[in-house]
Amino acid sequence: MELSTRTQAFELLSVLLLLVLLSSLSVDGRKAQVHHYFEYSAMSCRAHSASLTDFGGVGDGTTLNTEAFRAAITHLSQFESDGGSQLFVPPGNWLTGSFNLTSHFTLYLDKDAVLLASQDVDDWAVIDPLPSYGRGRDTAGGRYISLIFGTNLTDVIITGENGTIDGQGALWWDKFHKGELQYTRPYLIEIMYSDNIQISNLTLVNSPSWNVHPVYSSNVIVQGLTILAPVTSPNTDGINPDSCLNTRIEDCYIVSGDDCVAVKSGWDEYGIAFGMPTKQLVIKRLTCISPFSAVIALGSEMSGGIQDVRAEDILAIKSESGVRIKTAVGRGGYVKDIYVRGMTMKTMKWAFWMTGDYGSHPDNNYDPNAIPVIENINYRDMVAENVTMAARLQGISGDPFTGICISNVTIEISKTSKKIPWNCSDVSGITSGVVPKPCDLLPDQGQFAECNFPTECLPIENVEVQTCSYRSKYL
Repeated sequence: MELSTRTQAFELLSVLLLLVLLSSLSVDGRKAQVHHYFEYSAMSCRAHSASLTDFGGVGDGTTLNTEAFRAAITHLSQFESDGGSQLFVPPGNWLTGSFNLTSHFTLYLDKDAVLLASQDVDDWAVIDPLPSYGRGRDTAGGRYISLIFGTNLTDVIITGENGTIDGQGALWWDKFHKGELQYTRPYLIEIMYSDNIQISNLTLVNSPSWNVHPVYSSNVIVQGLTILAPVTSPNTDGINPDSCLNTRIEDCYIVSGDDCVAVKSGWDEYGIAFGMPTKQLVIKRLTCISPFSAVIALGSEMSGGIQDVRAEDILAIKSESGVRIKTAVGRGGYVKDIYVRGMTMKTMKWAFWMTGDYGSHPDNNYDPNAIPVIENINYRDMVAENVTMAARLQGISGDPFTGICISNVTIEISKTSKKIPWNCSDVSGITSGVVPKPCDLLPDQGQFAECNFPTECLPIENVEVQTCSYRSKYL
């Protein structure tokens, strides 16, 4: 065979092989088969796996996938006592209404996966108010269930490779502003009455209201979240630990229309009767932008009590206040043993704010003799620049906030500010090494009187994660 003929034969064979390869990858326009394998860090690994597409999920942004999520989780719930299970959400735009999680379960979002919350109000069931609140927060009625919801669960993980959950909240914000809501807006993630929870490595955007709400739960880790909402969006709090024990929040970036972290424990007589405090909370390495609210807020719903909160390495930018305590007559309860250090604040209205007249109530049945106790509040090792006022500390007449300690804090007041740096009433405590000079109710004790910060770790700080993996079938 001549050389040119052999060359032509070889080229023809190559083309045929290429066509066979292409046909094996795509038949009748179908997508190429893809094999997914990845590793991730979690408190628990799982023995069983599935993909949302195994249950008819379609990630085109328009097909509703609520039933696919529910079917997948119902199927995987059979493995609760057999090593647990994980559900993989692959790349795509997955429109869905609310769905419930199960125990010993991991929901994992691919980096290119987006959960899109349904814009049809009928896709959101209405559930009872929280017992420690007595009513919804937006209205006196019930509340719409959260997009991702779970109750009475053990060992639940919601994580990913920074996959996105988009609440598409503009619809809800508009209804709120127009007074058109019959029930309280849904949250993005709410886990109730549960133990061993991990929510990590996700991007949460445009929540209708609060983003992450663990409530009546214990041993909670919230880690590596990016939470974004327009700064004018109503009540888009970042992370709200509520009547929770042993919680760790760390390495999160939050831009919010409300408090970045809001620590709560029930509202007035309902929170008092429920009697479940938030205790043993650690907050580390948080970056927050919230022009109209606080970086860390304690209250205003604190009627079950808040105790032993430890926050450090916090960066606040263009926020209303760094740390705020919100309470009122009728709240009862307590906020005590609060420790904050290593906070940097840039362009703030107030560095510190305590409010004893935050007067919103669920109804008129609150006890006017339920006086909150605010004591042992410690702030140390902080710097702030371009601040309108150093502090506004307003206790309750006849019920002063006591044991306030502020040490090694330098606050640079804005050159355009016309306000006095400190505004104090019905508070008592001490300061050390604070600039500008504090109010007379917080006398200077000299340079060497440091405020407290606990040296021992809380149990949640010792919880370790392990390397888990997922290997899919061909899709």
